Amino acid sequence: MLHYAVVFFVIALIAAVFGFGGIAASAIGIAKILFIIFAILSVSTFLYGFFRRN
Repeated sequence: MLHYAVVFFVIALIAAVFGFGGIAASAIGIAKILFIIFAILSVSTFLYGFFRRN
């Protein structure tokens, strides 16, 4: 999931360089959502593994 967030971020950067503002805004929005989902899943997996061992 983090890979897809980085891919959309790179797409947004390339679109911004070439002047496609709408595409860049959409891609960066998707990248933000994917990164937040990744962060939530990472923290929840860490906590689940931590409490399962104890």
